[in-house]
Amino acid sequence: MPNIVSEAGLQTRAGQWWDSIPFLTSAVVIVCGVIYLICLLVGYDSFYEVCFLPEAIVSHFQVYRIYTSIIFHGSLLHVLFNMLALVPLGSELERIMGSIRMLYTIILLATSNAIFHLIIALVVAHNPFHPFEHLMNECAIGFSGILFSMIVIETSLSGVQSRSVFGLFNVPAKWYAFILLVVFQLLMTNVSLLGHLCGILSGFAYTFGLFNFLIPGPSFYTAIESSSWLASCVRRPKFILCSGGNPSAYIPTYTAQNSSSGALFSGNIWRNLSSWMPQRGTTAQPAQDDPRFPGRGRTLGSVQNTAVNSDSNLQARLLDNSRPTSPSDIAAAVAGERLSNERQLQVNDAVAVGAGGYPLPQVASEEQIQKLLSMGFERTQVEVAIAAADGDLNVAVEILMSQQG
Repeated sequence: MPNIVSEAGLQTRAGQWWDSIPFLTSAVVIVCGVIYLICLLVGYDSFYEVCFLPEAIVSHFQVYRIYTSIIFHGSLLHVLFNMLALVPLGSELERIMGSIRMLYTIILLATSNAIFHLIIALVVAHNPFHPFEHLMNECAIGFSGILFSMIVIETSLSGVQSRSVFGLFNVPAKWYAFILLVVFQLLMTNVSLLGHLCGILSGFAYTFGLFNFLIPGPSFYTAIESSSWLASCVRRPKFILCSGGNPSAYIPTYTAQNSSSGALFSGNIWRNLSSWMPQRGTTAQPAQDDPRFPGRGRTLGSVQNTAVNSDSNLQARLLDNSRPTSPSDIAAAVAGERLSNERQLQVNDAVAVGAGGYPLPQVASEEQIQKLLSMGFERTQVEVAIAAADGDLNVAVEILMSQQG
């Protein structure tokens, strides 16, 4: 007879895993999956009509290919691998940015990827020394170009110094995306080297602040979130506001700030899947710190230890609108969670001085400050947030998002 308990546990854990994925990330997974399924059922395989084809864009101005190419996939393994990679990576970035800001970022990255791709293809195809015209006729489809951009952005925000490639070896964080580019090119066939490379270039352009003039302010996203035609989406528990989080959401907090491994290809996907597989001899531990997080309160893609639980409780409190929302109160709340009493007094002094407009003590390198400045925040706010977070960039981003809301 089938094990009813195990079957129920598997279904419940699968539901919890899906519910933990934020709104936009889950929407992208559904759209890409449904499009592939429809193509499979109706027998559509004319991807040459929807792929990114530089020759068609230049000759016939078929700019729609820039966006259709990222939602079509050529095979089951293609769409499955890309979506499994998107879930942990997109979820983390969406919880930092918010759902609407994340959608705008994806559109921006898709556009910049296409521009880089088109420029490089034109230069290489028409260079006077040794032209390679086949790049103009290369048909590229799939979401992987956006994923490579996300890898660069997530690596920059995490602040780690090294990343693990498939758990086999560590590489410097700044070379992580390039190493993955080479590995996939060697291990897989029909992989668009130029498409992935342009994704990496777009990611670095975003982190270096080259797209800042294209990124609107918080009022733009707030206006969209408050519009009536989006009200049904905003009310959904998985929707994340650009102000830092939906106060009624029950999404588990994901954090990877203390891990030297990548959030995408270092085993986190397997841990995400195995976390909701039924296991014998385990008991559920109900959440105690926050009633908004029902059930076991397992964090997505993280290890159950004291540090991770502390970070989850801290970020959950940052998303709670019932607490003080002024910059000094938020900074004090963060300091109270992460620092000792003695260190807390020092941070409170730094926040109080920052609120009065006086210089703050330097608690982070100029490089770390520039990373947050490239996201559009003001320098004074960045220094206050970093001081309150004791140099932790992830927590500093949460504070800055909350202040803007």
